[in-house]
Amino acid sequence: MTMNTNTLHPHPLISLLPLAVLIALIALVLRIFPDDALSGASQVALMVASSVCVALSMLVYKTKWTVFEEMIKKTVGDAGVSILILLLIGMMSATWMVSGVVPTMIYYGVQLMSPWLFLPCACIISSFISVITGTSWTTIATIGIALMGIGDALGIPQPYTAGAIISGAYFGDKMSPMSDTTVLASSMAGADLFSHIRYMLYTTVPSIVISLVLYLVIGLFYNGQEVEVNQYLTGLNNGFNISLWTMVVPLFTALLIYKKMPLLITLLLSSLAACLCAVVLQPEALMHIAGEKQVNALSLFEGLMLTCYTKTNIDTGFEAINSLVATRGMVGMLSTVWLILCAMCFGSCMVASGMLRSITRIILKGIKGTASLVCSTVASGVLLNLVMGDQFLSIIMNVSIYHDEYAERGYRPELLSRSTEDSATVTSVLVPWTACGMTQSTVLGIPTLVYLPFCFFNIISPIMSCLVVILGFVPKPQPKGTAEAAA
Repeated sequence: MTMNTNTLHPHPLISLLPLAVLIALIALVLRIFPDDALSGASQVALMVASSVCVALSMLVYKTKWTVFEEMIKKTVGDAGVSILILLLIGMMSATWMVSGVVPTMIYYGVQLMSPWLFLPCACIISSFISVITGTSWTTIATIGIALMGIGDALGIPQPYTAGAIISGAYFGDKMSPMSDTTVLASSMAGADLFSHIRYMLYTTVPSIVISLVLYLVIGLFYNGQEVEVNQYLTGLNNGFNISLWTMVVPLFTALLIYKKMPLLITLLLSSLAACLCAVVLQPEALMHIAGEKQVNALSLFEGLMLTCYTKTNIDTGFEAINSLVATRGMVGMLSTVWLILCAMCFGSCMVASGMLRSITRIILKGIKGTASLVCSTVASGVLLNLVMGDQFLSIIMNVSIYHDEYAERGYRPELLSRSTEDSATVTSVLVPWTACGMTQSTVLGIPTLVYLPFCFFNIISPIMSCLVVILGFVPKPQPKGTAEAAA
């Protein structure tokens, strides 16, 4: 398998055909199913594009099917942990809602925040939580959901709120030494972790500052608008027992993160803590979810099980708030899991056929100076997200493609790792068929292409990465022996 993918060099035009088919089909799907693209049509589009890739490779270049089969097995097998994380995120977001954790955050948040400051505050809060936790996914699935509710109560359009949350979460994800993408990018490039983080400050800080200014400007348009905050307060009080005791759950989760517990264990224990909180503080809500008329051990157990794995609805007396506090549990993540598997199948086929390598070889041929090298790295990071459908695979592939080129030119490995993070990490959430794009769209309830224009940090970061280099803010090449030693 390795020899085949290394020696096959399909013609670039042929290599672009599966990608062109995918983009055309996804565009058609989004036009026909704008609000339901993840329910099956996008998955079919990915499988059709995979079939085109396999057919061209087998018919034109005589690649054996076993090559594709082995690559798919390996890629999908490596995704097992990510799929479990997705399912647990579905369970945790549901239990945090039903236990009253998120409703309590919304209840007090709408009373403390003003509309015109909400968007920059949402971005800053998400940044802070993400730096501490080291993961954008957990940040968005917990505090992100609460901020969406607060934004609704303050009259802020949902796409704006989602964009601010995602921008902050991915800023923190990039800058946290506990982030898996940060560790992966630095280790793959051969850079020291904290040196990598310091080097990212040159592009990341200007990007987040510009984003905060833009969110502040947008917020000025909502200053002084009439907002029915009392309706939200009444509705939340009707459906839940609002209590600061629910904050024990996020504090317990923060303790688990501080102790550096594995993410799977943290998500599971946090969900179980929220279940216990629901039993103690929200027994009536669990009774209604179970469809029973009295609170007893059986109704509590049934309510908890339904909360964890399927959709739930709690009547607050206000339709808008009912939709806000509705949950989907693990079932809500199944379409995302399905799409991730199909996306990984497509990426595996592009790698196994040698088509991805063929496309990147053309990119490398056009590189001349430092600016073109970094801009090409950034561009290919975005391209790999489009093709691979997974930010981790994109980071690995991007660093692998350019590692020798950076070392040969004597550049510090931090330049490569930063350029990769500025592209592959932050733009993954902007692609509808990547794991990040699908997950955050599902968690926040906003289609990827709807929140995309308002994810200012994610859009600005790759541009800033290129701009900083074009303006000459690049360290001088180190002696070749030093570069090779770092590599």
